[in-house]
Amino acid sequence: MRRIAALRPDLQASLVVFLVAMPLSLGIAVATGAPVAAGLIAAVIGGIVVGALGGASLQVSGPAAGLTVVVAGLITTYGWRVTCAVTAAAGVVQILFGVSRVARAALAVSPAIVHGMLGGIGLTIAFGQLHVILGGEPDSHVIDNIMALPGQIVVSHSAAALIGAVTIAVIVLWPRLVRGLPGGLRAIPGPLAAVVVGTVLAAALHLDPPRVNLPGSIISSVSLPVFPDGDWSGIILGVLTIAIVASVESLLSAVAVEKLAATHGRAPQGRINLDRELLGQGAANVLSGLAGGLPVTGVIVRSSTNVAAGARTRASAILHGVWVALFAVFLGGVVEWIPLSALAGLLVVVGVRLVDVSHLRHVQRHGELPVYVVTLVGVVALDLLQGVVLGMLTALGLVLRRVLWSNIHLVQTGETWRVDVEGTLSFLSLPRLARVLGRVPTGACVSIELVVDYLDHAAFEHLHAWCAEYERTGGQVSVDEIGHAWFRRPRTDQPHRRRTVVPHLPRWFAPWSQWQELAASHGEAHRAAAPVTADGGPDATGTVDVADGHVHPVGTMLVGVAEFHRRAAPLLRGTLGDLADGQRPSALFLTCVDSRVVPNIITSSGPGDLFTVRNVGNIVPLVSSDGPLVGGPTGDLSVTAALDYAVDVLRVPSIVVCGHSGCGAMTALLSGAIDQEPDSALAGWLTHAHGALARTPLPGTETLSPLEQLGRANVVLQLEHLRGHPAVRRALDRGPLELVGLYFDIPAAHTWVLDETSGRFVDPSDALAAVPPQRRRSPRRWDTPAAASRAPA
Repeated sequence: MRRIAALRPDLQASLVVFLVAMPLSLGIAVATGAPVAAGLIAAVIGGIVVGALGGASLQVSGPAAGLTVVVAGLITTYGWRVTCAVTAAAGVVQILFGVSRVARAALAVSPAIVHGMLGGIGLTIAFGQLHVILGGEPDSHVIDNIMALPGQIVVSHSAAALIGAVTIAVIVLWPRLVRGLPGGLRAIPGPLAAVVVGTVLAAALHLDPPRVNLPGSIISSVSLPVFPDGDWSGIILGVLTIAIVASVESLLSAVAVEKLAATHGRAPQGRINLDRELLGQGAANVLSGLAGGLPVTGVIVRSSTNVAAGARTRASAILHGVWVALFAVFLGGVVEWIPLSALAGLLVVVGVRLVDVSHLRHVQRHGELPVYVVTLVGVVALDLLQGVVLGMLTALGLVLRRVLWSNIHLVQTGETWRVDVEGTLSFLSLPRLARVLGRVPTGACVSIELVVDYLDHAAFEHLHAWCAEYERTGGQVSVDEIGHAWFRRPRTDQPHRRRTVVPHLPRWFAPWSQWQELAASHGEAHRAAAPVTADGGPDATGTVDVADGHVHPVGTMLVGVAEFHRRAAPLLRGTLGDLADGQRPSALFLTCVDSRVVPNIITSSGPGDLFTVRNVGNIVPLVSSDGPLVGGPTGDLSVTAALDYAVDVLRVPSIVVCGHSGCGAMTALLSGAIDQEPDSALAGWLTHAHGALARTPLPGTETLSPLEQLGRANVVLQLEHLRGHPAVRRALDRGPLELVGLYFDIPAAHTWVLDETSGRFVDPSDALAAVPPQRRRSPRRWDTPAAASRAPA
């Protein structure tokens, strides 16, 4: 009983899929020119064989519209029995694909090509079947069908046209029509309802349109394949075409079905096995070809219906094949009542729906619309294989353009002309680079900004020669490389053409001494080395004081401000605009004034995240119980005011005290130098850290230097001072406020977190693991949309 109960969802789903598969199988057989029974044979074998052997448990296989054009061409050229042999041979090729484990390689085909191919096939089917609806005969080429369609519309007023139009109308309107039907009837699929309505209409009006011809039973329709007498090249091409198209369509459908099942909250049994799916598809095509059936593929229409109907296991696909077999054996005569125009109307809708607008939007969003259009037009105007090849060439061309193309712009800023080059600067971009550089007036000040991920030899030689020639005629050129340094001459004797790309810091992380390339030591007075001139030497413009050859420190800062305005401000304007009316920081971050400690970098935070307070030694002045600072004038009211504002007004949920290695304040405290000047401001200020001397060493710091021990002990001491602050004490009592101790190891670029339970500084990953799961911020899922921000003004 439990097994029967577990099978019930699959049983119900199989009946729904059977009702969808029946008219589609018949219609596809009619559209290809194959015997009608061939569609039913393919549906039976596809359902049972692939359902049992395939690697996608919820996928339903059978004859598909995607191969209609190919099969119709083979039947026209070689006949039906030879086409059966081609189908069986294609199945063998698919089995070889599965054994070779190349299934994943099929997914490397651009979705734009696949959807363009299906769209072209859909239009071919639709235009051909319109002639059947209008009482005519479709031509073998879609262009001829399109050209003959206006004349066919003018002269056609047959019963077939009425039945076809009614069938199309029922399919299109069925989702609305079922709303007024009883619950049981709502489960009837639209295609089945449309064919039934068309058949009943023909009988009620005593019309005599052409009907489906099913000679004998389905058993008598089984015909063994034969091999052709010649033209083996065409046969081999047909075998490969069916094998590749059927494999790609089946694999893409399997992946889509897995995603669809996940959205319905029903993950299939185990992960899909694409290589096994190819083995199952190949086995089904071998049997279908030998039995006189159409080629079999995974069909997204039936598979999506299977998932939506509540299928749980592969039993649904197998049972659907069983129902088709029972219908064909015992009720096959019913098929002969169906007008051909009703099936043609069904196929017109199926063909038009293959031109999926939702897929078209995705393709356009990813910039691959040209690939889609070229493939679709190629399939319609030429044939399927040539259309797919044209689509692949177009996709390859777009990839090469994106990889090798560079954006080159000329911008005038005051008296300076700036040439912006972004992307890959290769020989393919030299004509445009030459045109842009040719527009620069003679004798001007030119800044060339290279934001390139590669600079080939031809582009380097051209750019170098232009810079040298331009300076020879009286102009000034500076080259500013933002990112990888491809152009600048190396400072060592090693070749400057690199085989690997050296990682670099973004400018908003890197110090001025790196991207403005100032001398690192004060002893050299920040003598400038860049931006560089054409010959690799220092530029005499910019922030350099020509009188003494030194970089002006304020000028260096202003260059940084200008860089922010040009590159960072457009990206941050929306975020800062959202923060214009107020702030809600996540933490008060109290740290040292040391220039090497940058809170936003070591915490990967941005605007609005941290309310930062900085002072010498990351100190929290002692506060007595009645409010005044302990130590009188040596205290700092600014720290107390910041604490009061952060806790009482901003209501920050956490306060962080961050110490660091090599702290100058701790060095002065440890050396005792401040004792020689007890009246100095520094000596008075460091009295608030004096208690840390008695706390060393903390657990786990015994092997560290005395300076590092003291820096960590000071963090612990200042956290105690925080707890004694009136505003903080009140906030801790009402909760929830957390106090956190950090220690930044500058040479290691590593931050340690204080575990107050053990008194040790631990790795952040260990500290995070100790946080209860319900209190952690959930990581962003892969399918979470990007955070919306206002567009820059």
